[in-house]
Amino acid sequence: MPFTLGLRELLLATSIASSLSVYSCSPVWAENDAIAPALQAIRSVGPEGQGNEKAQAAWAQVVKQASASDIPQVLAAMRDTGPISTNWLRAAVDAIAQRARRSQQSLPQQSLEEFLADASQAPRARRTAYELLRAIDPEMERRILPSMLNDASLDMRRDAVTTVLEQARMFAKNDQRDAAIKSYRAAFDAARDLDQVKEAAKELRELDQEADVTKHYGFVLDWQLIGPFDNTGTQGFDVAYPPEAKISLGESVQGKEGQVAWKQHTTDDEFGVVDLNKAIGKHMGAIAYAYAEFTSPVARDVEFRLGCINGNKLWVNGQEVISNHVYHAGMEVDQYAATAPLHPGKNTILLKIAQNEQTEDWAQNWQFQLRVCDALGTAIASGSQ
Repeated sequence: MPFTLGLRELLLATSIASSLSVYSCSPVWAENDAIAPALQAIRSVGPEGQGNEKAQAAWAQVVKQASASDIPQVLAAMRDTGPISTNWLRAAVDAIAQRARRSQQSLPQQSLEEFLADASQAPRARRTAYELLRAIDPEMERRILPSMLNDASLDMRRDAVTTVLEQARMFAKNDQRDAAIKSYRAAFDAARDLDQVKEAAKELRELDQEADVTKHYGFVLDWQLIGPFDNTGTQGFDVAYPPEAKISLGESVQGKEGQVAWKQHTTDDEFGVVDLNKAIGKHMGAIAYAYAEFTSPVARDVEFRLGCINGNKLWVNGQEVISNHVYHAGMEVDQYAATAPLHPGKNTILLKIAQNEQTEDWAQNWQFQLRVCDALGTAIASGSQ
């Protein structure tokens, strides 16, 4: 059931989370030395299951010797482990918690809240702590989630945004316009998932407020385009046409049907979609290149996230980071992603977009979208810190 969270409660929730974050550097739960070797054995399982037999025996030891108060220690063991080890540890937590409930033993609520507030812990471990807390205290969501809008775990952030959207809808239903705007704005700024961004943007606009989805996601809008080049029989995908060797914006080069030159193009699509059929012209069995420059004040790693329904390659500063020789298999935001380093100053982005020769109506699109962001999906604009 939706609930309304007042300013006082919001401040209280924030205070709780801040206090817990301070303590997270020095865990308040006691370490059980008896289970430490077994936890390490579970953590040591390799990616192909090496050490699984030892982990099975270690799991049984942890479940037998650990009490409910040891759950945070088991959760903490998930940090920097592979998926197999994480599954063993999660199963151990479930078994320990189930035994505690059967024996009417209380789970360590304070320690679990501290663990949840520690963003350095593994996202799945924090999610497990959250689920345990929710079973202990139904009011936990009301107390804590609104303060987790900027959480480092996308899973927890999504739940926090959901909670604040519910709050905003209740404010709007009760004609509390300013409070609704404030909550929708907070949800919009924090949201990373497309459905939540769209919902918050829609509600803000209905309240006559701006919601810049393009800026929120960091889509690249300004491009230099050139084409078409030949992709007959899809043979041009691995052909290095002139733009792959050198970017000369003022020069013409030989294309599929004669000389072609770079042309400036700015898309006005909210999600940064560049329609090459409109920008260059409709061509089948063709390749286009898109070039952009991105300024970074410092050296750093960023994510390039591409949506494209056609074959595609992406180079950052001359290094190929994405390659997908796939045609008309769908297109969505963040469909393909790669991490690449930027250096201080100007950085170059080059895309190769390949169209095949299918004749079906659904195979005529020739388009792409690209954005630059951090690992959480937070937009990074050219020239920004």
